[in-house]
Amino acid sequence: MAAHNDTGRRGEDLAAELLSAKGYNVLDRNYRFENAEVDLVALRLEPAELVFVEVKTRTTPSGHYPEESVTPAKQQLIFKAADCYLYEKRLFTVPVRFDIIAVHLHDPAEPVFHHIEDAFRMTR
Repeated sequence: MAAHNDTGRRGEDLAAELLSAKGYNVLDRNYRFENAEVDLVALRLEPAELVFVEVKTRTTPSGHYPEESVTPAKQQLIFKAADCYLYEKRLFTVPVRFDIIAVHLHDPAEPVFHHIEDAFRMTR
């Protein structure tokens, strides 16, 4: 596996741990539909929400924030996967939210997280 894949997987593992520590129940990882993917799908109980999470991991400072790479085109792919997930699981009435978790691994022993709740919204 390529190094960037290992980095991404580590970031997703850490983000899932962060969500669990915050009381979320991680339901799925790397949910795919066609060319679209959601990194993490989590359930928050209070208030009840299904949260679709895009995880962005960086190991070196790059001059911009990792979450800036979640472009409108990337958001559309996340919406596509989320729509399919909701349909497949028959979750038609559950409120949804889209979050970004930026994981900074500049010091691998001490990762830094930036959890942006309700980072973007689906528009129709």
